[in-house]
Amino acid sequence: MDGITHVPDLVAERTDGIVLIDAKTRTASPTIIGETAAAAGYQYGPVSRSDLPAIRLRNAKDLLRYARYSVNLDDRIRVLAALDECGTMTLAECLSAFRTTQPVPAFASMVLQRFICVDLDEALIGPESVVRRYRG
Repeated sequence: MDGITHVPDLVAERTDGIVLIDAKTRTASPTIIGETAAAAGYQYGPVSRSDLPAIRLRNAKDLLRYARYSVNLDDRIRVLAALDECGTMTLAECLSAFRTTQPVPAFASMVLQRFICVDLDEALIGPESVVRRYRG
């Protein structure tokens, strides 16, 4: 874009490629951004706030605050082994398996790193949320 730099609000990796996402403001996003993204091999998707599912957005916001958190190996193995044995656990049960790291940040980190998964669309993450091992 001739010396102009644009940083998208979000970059998402999907099975069909990488999507650059911008939150729409009152003014429409320039079409040049979409054209430039396509020329670079990316998809581009401006999204308005009303298009985003409110519960998923809140859950994502809650999880992302722990994006830089690290889970100790012993806790990660303990949680994954428990899920292999049980199949699923509630979040309350899962949190009790963390012994050397703080439970909530460790849980969020494992979700973000795709070791485990939880439904982000049904309800806000809570003690009764069902936790599964991620099987991407």
